[in-house]
Amino acid sequence: MDNAAIAPLLFVSISKFLEYYSYILFVRLLLTWFPNIDWMQQIIGFLSPITDPYLNLFRFVPPIGMIDLSPIIAIFALQFAMSALAALAPALSF
Repeated sequence: MDNAAIAPLLFVSISKFLEYYSYILFVRLLLTWFPNIDWMQQIIGFLSPITDPYLNLFRFVPPIGMIDLSPIIAIFALQFAMSALAALAPALSF
């Protein structure tokens, strides 16, 4: 494979990964609103180990009252990365 064929494949792969990861992150954050769900016993128990390493990067933000702002900042950072990647797409000249 030459470099001209690798760049579009890499771009699409990273874009799709970020898109699916944002969906997983959003579901994980919605489920935190329901504290009665036992993470270890439920089918969705795999979401916490997948999303916590990324969310822990933003735990430096102190909570305001009972509201933790770090997931909001994490989602904004992910959306920014997706937008930056989309802006680079024309530069790759598919």
